[in-house]
Amino acid sequence: MWIVRLALRRPYTFVVMALAIILLTPVVLLRTPVDIFPDINIPVISLVWTYNGLEPQEMEQRITSNVERGVTTLVSDVEHIESQSLSGIAVIKVFFQPGANIQTALAQTAAISQTFLRFLPPGTTPPLVIIYSASTVPVIQIGLTSDTLSEQQLFDFGNYFIRTQLATVPGAATPFPYGGKQRVISVDINATSLQAKGLSAVDIVNAVSAQNLILPTGTAKLGTLEYNVKMNGSPQTIEELNDLPVKTVDGATIYMREVAHVRDGFSPQTNIVLSNGQRGVLMSIYKTGTASTIDIVDRVKQMLEYNKASVPEGLHISTFFDQSLYVRASIQGVIREAIIAACLTAVMILLFLGNWKSTLIIAVSIPLSILVSILCLSALGQTINIMTLGGLALAVGILVDDATVEIENINRNLAMGKETVQAILDGAQQIAVPAFVSTLCICIVFIPMFFLSGVAKFLFVPLAEAVSFAMLASYMWSRTIVPTLAMYLLSSEDEYHADEHVGERMGFLRRYQQGFERSFETFREGYRGALGAALRSPKLFTECFLAFCVFSVLIGGVLGRDFFPKVDAGQIRLHMRAR
Repeated sequence: MWIVRLALRRPYTFVVMALAIILLTPVVLLRTPVDIFPDINIPVISLVWTYNGLEPQEMEQRITSNVERGVTTLVSDVEHIESQSLSGIAVIKVFFQPGANIQTALAQTAAISQTFLRFLPPGTTPPLVIIYSASTVPVIQIGLTSDTLSEQQLFDFGNYFIRTQLATVPGAATPFPYGGKQRVISVDINATSLQAKGLSAVDIVNAVSAQNLILPTGTAKLGTLEYNVKMNGSPQTIEELNDLPVKTVDGATIYMREVAHVRDGFSPQTNIVLSNGQRGVLMSIYKTGTASTIDIVDRVKQMLEYNKASVPEGLHISTFFDQSLYVRASIQGVIREAIIAACLTAVMILLFLGNWKSTLIIAVSIPLSILVSILCLSALGQTINIMTLGGLALAVGILVDDATVEIENINRNLAMGKETVQAILDGAQQIAVPAFVSTLCICIVFIPMFFLSGVAKFLFVPLAEAVSFAMLASYMWSRTIVPTLAMYLLSSEDEYHADEHVGERMGFLRRYQQGFERSFETFREGYRGALGAALRSPKLFTECFLAFCVFSVLIGGVLGRDFFPKVDAGQIRLHMRAR
């Protein structure tokens, strides 16, 4: 009661608080990430070990098994490990417990990898460490094609230009391009000439390593200026590499062109990207952390547009996949349904109460409760997604319960002839405890969701939080803003409901409401008759009810089961494998 008295004594305080929430929420929304699903924080670290030429069985015995044992024993919060051994490559995926500190896990995993290097085959290099989670998914894929540029040039442009530019986009991670040909400078050895001159392949390697150097040699001071001096022995062209001296035998210098041929080539191509039958390069941009999918995609498109002038002539950049389109469509769909639900709720209240002032007071609590819930979700680090918005849409219909009951009770007290303030105090006090218990009962239903684990926890906890915050906010507004508005809008109420005399000058809304009341009374009489028939034959009704329950259980076993419902995203993905 004290808060209702405070609201009536200081009405402007709560009006200003409501206005502050209305003004603050858009600012918070602009800073809150938007995605299709909540952030699923199940961290994974991948270790990619390479050793050229080693068979899969040897990779597993000498590298994979040793690293797995070390990680399992010495790294904390490991849930399970998955590994795959291929020819020259071992991929070890370490899955951690939900909520584990990924930075600590990364430090421990990297330290263990460095420690185990001495137990691995000689020449094994440190692994490539990749961090990702279930939320690390491609948000946009762009393709590079050209009628004039080679596959090597496409790969180089994607890897050394676009990829470096994408590194400046917050929350975006871009791996190596897929497809194309990676440029390498190849040295083709002439085995016959090499043997004839008494050389080996090691001599070729040593010659390239010794003369392909840039070494600092000190500084030179000329007058008041000091210059850095370096020795640049790195060849700038393929012809210069062919002219490298390999070795001096009996006073004669043997050059590279005599025993080998240096050419501009590419590494063995293991994947091909085709766009409308034309070879190209595919670049996938992944979302990392809690970044917004829409924000990442927009920034990537802005970056591509900004650097359009730097694109070589004849290069075409196209978008193969854009996750933001589906995210926007899903979010807009949920928002649209929530708005429709709110409007229908207001219309139903108007039909039942027959008073636009009472309907306005109740309808105000819907957006205010939703805005408070959004502020609380943002404070807890949640994102705007279909689960949080779905929870708010789910709560729209029940957000008006507290305000509706209170307004109805206030009008009842007004009809008894009480003063406006006293009617508001009595009406609010009489339903305070029942309304609070009703609100808590709805919130308690969602408590089990907080004890879920795995992916289900990350999906349904935001929904439960959205509904709970909105319900608690609706009760708070029913204690504050509803009495405040009622004091101003209902002060002239001197009649209420259908029992009063209706004159000839009755408004259209009241006449429509009276017609609705008559129709609803007919429905009520029909329900009363059906209920009476059920009470007269309780055994038959109980048997029908039990039969319906058994039928529901049986038909439930026939329904399909899936973690996510089927979604029509307007896309088709076909995975093919050939041998």
